[in-house]
Amino acid sequence: MKILVTGGAGYIGSHMVKLLVEKGYDVLTFDNLSNGYEWAVVNGKLIVGDLLNYKLLEEVLLDYKPHAVMHFAAKVSVPESVEKPLLYYENNFCGTLNLLQAMKRSNIRLLIFSSTAAVYGIPKEVPVKEHSPTPPISPYGWSKLFSEQAIKDFSKAEGIKYGILRYFNVAGADPEGKIGQVSKNPTHLILRALKTAKGEFPHLEVYGTDYPTPDGTCIRDYIHVMDLCQAHLDVLNYLMSGGESEVFNVGYGKGYSVLEVIETVKKVTGVDFKVVTAPRRAGDPPEIVADPSKLKQLVGWKPIYDDLHYIIRTAWDWERSCDKLCI
Repeated sequence: MKILVTGGAGYIGSHMVKLLVEKGYDVLTFDNLSNGYEWAVVNGKLIVGDLLNYKLLEEVLLDYKPHAVMHFAAKVSVPESVEKPLLYYENNFCGTLNLLQAMKRSNIRLLIFSSTAAVYGIPKEVPVKEHSPTPPISPYGWSKLFSEQAIKDFSKAEGIKYGILRYFNVAGADPEGKIGQVSKNPTHLILRALKTAKGEFPHLEVYGTDYPTPDGTCIRDYIHVMDLCQAHLDVLNYLMSGGESEVFNVGYGKGYSVLEVIETVKKVTGVDFKVVTAPRRAGDPPEIVADPSKLKQLVGWKPIYDDLHYIIRTAWDWERSCDKLCI
């Protein structure tokens, strides 16, 4: 079975490509390398291209003729989206529209879409269910929600099947140590904290300590990247077996505060790095935790890396080795 993976040279996409190839799939990665790396595509072929280049995208789909598309390609920084909203609407939403048009032209009938818990904005109830209200509070969230709606409308008109996976906070790295997350100036808490432990930053900033949570800092649901990728594969198999198009939350169903994560990072690394407080960031909800019961019950997803210490350990092992590997 042939799978086209957009954004397959990025953090999550590269782990997905690795898993797919290990499971026997024929995989082609399509990535513009703006946030990805050629070395991260450890299996399969890479075509360097941008979703906004419709002509090239259509040519690739018509030539490769994949049975399904897994769509990861996107810009994903909430703070950056607040500063550069048009960039996010163009890249995430318009890129998705181009992909849907090319899928129609190529008669591809199956799409797995990488969405986000940011579509829920500030949820009124936690844990969050798939039918919870979706009022995003950042351009990033809106760009993903617009993409979701376009996919749903396209499905009604053209009869394609889709699986929309709303991620919560993804972290960790390939347990074999071949690939992992790379960013020189990360905004994600765990990677930022690990780089601080390495001495790449003088201190770690905690954005807001006055949220309505037990310790005043934001609470998030952290999921290991390989459990997330397995969820994609499970949804693909579910759809291939006759399942109907669905939206799924992907998380563990429990949250950790910023301070709890920092404490765990210090224990894993053995480094007591400096932490300073800073004002809240725009677009950050106080608490967001998944209700993954739909994914487990309907698709049969069974996570195996549900442990914050293990998640951070794999990320730390990768972080200490990637200076030598990421060349």
